[in-house]
Amino acid sequence: MTRKLISSGSTFEREIGYSRAVVQDNWIFISGTTGYNYGNMTISDDIVEQTEQCILNIKTTLEKANATLLDIVRITYILPDANEFKTCWPVLKRYFGDIKPAATMFSAGLADDKMKIEIQVTALKH
Repeated sequence: MTRKLISSGSTFEREIGYSRAVVQDNWIFISGTTGYNYGNMTISDDIVEQTEQCILNIKTTLEKANATLLDIVRITYILPDANEFKTCWPVLKRYFGDIKPAATMFSAGLADDKMKIEIQVTALKH
């Protein structure tokens, strides 16, 4: 059994003490990912732009694990305001409409008021 830890370089990972992802054999468990651009640690005020950035961050993490969005089998969406979820649907459908992973959305407070969505995924490399 092989285990690999992946970091995005986010200050949150260092300060809190967690990995962006854990790869265990063919499984990839990606931590809740927000819309921060980890290159410059900025975040848009727009939930649709944050959703897009979340997915780009997840895609980058999957690439580090030699996987793609097609390998996602489970996805969880967390939003402080459940009423905003519908505005994210076009972006989500564009990326996941053909993949159709098992999914759950729930509303909960996030670590920073700037965050409007957090996405967590589990993938299985084929």
